[in-house]
Amino acid sequence: MFEVKEYSGDRVKNYELVIKQLAALLDGEPNQIANLSNASALLNQFLDRINWSGFYLLEDGELVLGPFQGLPACVRIPLGKGVCGTAAANKETIVVQDVNQFPGHIACDAASQSEIVIPLIKNGKLLGVLDIDSPEKSRFDEVDKEYLEKFAEELLRHI
Repeated sequence: MFEVKEYSGDRVKNYELVIKQLAALLDGEPNQIANLSNASALLNQFLDRINWSGFYLLEDGELVLGPFQGLPACVRIPLGKGVCGTAAANKETIVVQDVNQFPGHIACDAASQSEIVIPLIKNGKLLGVLDIDSPEKSRFDEVDKEYLEKFAEELLRHI
C-alpha cells in the first residue's frame, strides 16, 4: 500500500522523496490516465502555495486537458499559445514569475500569478505538458525546475 511520508527535510531532500513516492505509486500500473491522475494528486499534496497542478495531453496537434487538481481549466490550448502551448511547441520548460508579463498568457484561473510548465517528451515525441500554477508571483525557482523535470522523467517511465 502506498504511504505518504512527512516532508521534513530541505527542499532537495523533499523533492527526492516525492519522486521516490511517485515511482512507488505508479509501479506496475500501466494505465496512463490513472498514473497521471495520481501524479497530479501527489504534486497537489506535496507542493505548497499552488492552486493548480495537472496535465495537458497532445491530441490532433493541440493540448487537451488531462487529469488535474484545482479549479476547472481551459480545455484546449493551441501549440505555441500561452505558457503551456509555448513550452510544448519549444519542447522546453518555462518558468514564468509573473504571468501578467507573459505575452499571450491564457488566464484559465485569474488567481494564478506564476507558472511552471514542463514538456512531457518520451522517445523524442511530445506527449503533453505538466502545468503548475501558483497564486503567488515568483513562486517557482531553479530548484523547482530541476526537480519537477526529474519528477516528469520518472512519470514518463510509467506512461
